[in-house]
Amino acid sequence: MIDIQVLRADPKLVKQKAKQKQSDVDVDAILSLDKERIELIQQVEALRQRRNEISSKMKGGKPDQASIDEGKQIKIELADREKLLSETESDFKELLGAIPNLAMEHVPVGETEDDNVITKTVGEKPQFDGFEPRPHWDIAKQRDLFDKERAVKISGSRFVYLKGGLVRLQFAIIQFVMETLGDEEVIKKLVSENDLSISTKPFNPILPPALLKTEPYKASARLNAEEVTYKLADDDLWLNASAEHTLATMYWNETLPHKDLPIRYIGYSTSFRREAGTYGKDTEGIIRLHQFDKLEMEIFSDADSGPDEHKLMIAVQEHLMGQLGLHYNFVQKSTADIGKPNASGVDLDCWFPGQNRYIETHTADYMTDYQARDLNIKTKKDGSNELVHTNDATAFALSRILAAIVENYQNQDGTVRVPEVLQKYMGDRKTI
Repeated sequence: MIDIQVLRADPKLVKQKAKQKQSDVDVDAILSLDKERIELIQQVEALRQRRNEISSKMKGGKPDQASIDEGKQIKIELADREKLLSETESDFKELLGAIPNLAMEHVPVGETEDDNVITKTVGEKPQFDGFEPRPHWDIAKQRDLFDKERAVKISGSRFVYLKGGLVRLQFAIIQFVMETLGDEEVIKKLVSENDLSISTKPFNPILPPALLKTEPYKASARLNAEEVTYKLADDDLWLNASAEHTLATMYWNETLPHKDLPIRYIGYSTSFRREAGTYGKDTEGIIRLHQFDKLEMEIFSDADSGPDEHKLMIAVQEHLMGQLGLHYNFVQKSTADIGKPNASGVDLDCWFPGQNRYIETHTADYMTDYQARDLNIKTKKDGSNELVHTNDATAFALSRILAAIVENYQNQDGTVRVPEVLQKYMGDRKTI
């Protein structure tokens, strides 16, 4: 959630920024509740102080009846004020949590994702001699690379059995990413090339849980119950909708030593999404599934290095895509598309020649201290506690990048060339 001090200092700005994110929040009502909350805190503190004074007075000897009567009255009043304060604090936190993070100044203001801005185009569209490129699902059917029909029979729509060479290719990508992000020389090179003033420490691989409790999930500002997330019926547990959801919450209610920052993870997890509201969209192939695997980066840093950590994640994404030789657009997302907890966000939209369109394969989000405030993740710096800053970004959403490779590296006979950088992870195999 945002800092209440920011809201108090400039409510007009907060209203403007919330409106830019298509968020309807009653800033005036929150400020009114904040004032009421402060008054209740003062009342409770005054009653507790008087109670302590009376208690101290009674320790010195036999209390007089007036002190006894006052003590009883204070106990009643304090219980009433504490109950009201607890209810007010709860309502206040709920309303304050509804305010989205303030978009940074460079983020374009927009009403829909159509207002996103393409800021760079990288690489060239592949050329196919003598044949028209086919969508990945046509090639997969010919080569028996996945089976959606039987998955529908067993699990329902938007599930898939990945098979054969596609499975091997997925595990090759995982090895490639883990090796690349775990190499400090690679990180050092990216930091230098992008003129970043941050550590060159590598990313630590991690396998996070796929289930979250409600309280930390809600505190992360990533729980989207109606549109995205599955809940277990008999437990206080949700299936994570993306790998970073159990990574961002990992240090819930902890204070991290400043010497340990930045903490950089590359996590691998199966993720689950309901995909409500996408009926009829991307029903073919493996672009939009209820279950998919992700390699996700998560960084915890201090405030000073947060913006450069965001740039590092983008540099990593571009490095990985460059190694695969894929053509893409670099997109600065507008205020309408960056999401509630994000101060800034970018997408990489990869070219899919078999569909003659660009499809988002990567996103990188910078949350500043918005997530950390409700998750209560801090660091001790120069003797005082401050909130950490969080960043997350896609290394690869595996089903999407598999589809991109199949379409971009297809041959006329339906075989698929293995990108050169992945061949060593597949026993030097050159095609699937």
